[in-house]
Amino acid sequence: MAKLQITLVRSLIGRNEKQRATVNTLGLRKLHQSVVHDDSPAIRGMVNHVSHLIKVEEVQA
Repeated sequence: MAKLQITLVRSLIGRNEKQRATVNTLGLRKLHQSVVHDDSPAIRGMVNHVSHLIKVEEVQA
């Protein structure tokens, strides 16, 4: 199964509450922090919602 490495590359200052909550739900707290999630429709939906704030790379499990 493919995994996604998600990195926060833009600040949350001035962003609306929905975007902040989405980034928080992904597990990102600080700038340049990375997390790895399984590739699922729910994660893809969150990634699409805040795609302008994060960088996504596919990694092998």
